[in-house]
Amino acid sequence: MREYLVVFLVAAAVTYLLTVVAREIALRTGAVAAVRDRDVHAEPIPYLGGLAMLGGLVAAYFVARELPFLSTSNVFTFSDAGAVLLAGALICGVGVLDDIFELDALTKFGGQVLAVGLLVYSGIQFRFFFAPNDEQFSLEPGQGALLTALIVVATVNAVNFVDGLDGLAAGVVGISALAFFVYCYELSRINDVDRATTGAFLSAALAGVCVGFLVHNFHPARLFMGDSGSMLIGLVLSSSAITVTTRFSSEDIALGADGARASWLPLLLPVALPILILIVPLMDLVLAVVRRTRAGRSPFAPDKQHLHHRLLEIGHSHRRAVVIMWVWAGLIAFATVLASLYTGPKVWATVSAGLAAALLLTFVLPVLHRPGHPVEPLSAALPGGDEEPSETL
Repeated sequence: MREYLVVFLVAAAVTYLLTVVAREIALRTGAVAAVRDRDVHAEPIPYLGGLAMLGGLVAAYFVARELPFLSTSNVFTFSDAGAVLLAGALICGVGVLDDIFELDALTKFGGQVLAVGLLVYSGIQFRFFFAPNDEQFSLEPGQGALLTALIVVATVNAVNFVDGLDGLAAGVVGISALAFFVYCYELSRINDVDRATTGAFLSAALAGVCVGFLVHNFHPARLFMGDSGSMLIGLVLSSSAITVTTRFSSEDIALGADGARASWLPLLLPVALPILILIVPLMDLVLAVVRRTRAGRSPFAPDKQHLHHRLLEIGHSHRRAVVIMWVWAGLIAFATVLASLYTGPKVWATVSAGLAAALLLTFVLPVLHRPGHPVEPLSAALPGGDEEPSETL
């Protein structure tokens, strides 16, 4: 656990320091978010935060290779992590080009597919799949590659969609990464296997990267992650989950604490986790597509009806809207992990208490806060808000 903490701190520190460099590069190359009608921020903000994030991940990778415990782990731990970072560098590069030159959606989608292809070529793809009746289905290489592409591309674009307020995407992904680290570490402990796993390492590093970047990105933001960052952290998060099926056996994944199976959810967790922990942005993605197509518009057409816009409209401040979405992301992510590894009334009581707290913060707090602090219309939101995400899928 101590070495994972070192990985977390190294990733956070290097990302924090490199954001200054990334900001300077963005200013010199003209990668700056101009203010548009559909944006929440009110002044131009530099992009290219993804470069700092990539630097933090790479630094954590090389430091981890020198740590006594992690360096003696299975050879596949770092080879798989290296493949994920290579794919991340590829998709980050595509995002950098978009931040500077504003690529079209099809070109960015092609870059995402190329990154998935690199993952599959490196052996990082789903190997098996479960049904609720405990049956295991071995996947052919083509089927595993297709499922891998679906999960990775969906996660990448979900993170891109949620990148709409200062600190929102980094916070949601950081919380999700922490939840997945807990899952990987506890799964190793419960099954008494080597705790040095690719999933645990990548999720610890990713959480550190998000924390380091948040110092510069929380309202009022001094730097945006841009597509270079949102696509990078989305790929790393989903790849971390995929590595579970390449490292653990099907029996290990299905086994919870004390040898119990909490529900059929653990059997589907390697596939379902990227979806469940990003259910808030994914729901936003689905609602946006439905809303636009019903109105006779393109599903890629931008608007100001995303979930974070609605939170601003019902009375939350900029910062509080971000924290509310963090709370929901954390509730779903950690509830998924708890239900997957443990059973009993304490688990459901904890989840229920968290749900009640999230509901109160979301719907009751604006009503209580409104008398002394009149609600500003969305158009008068505080300056510095993060960019409205570019629609890539």
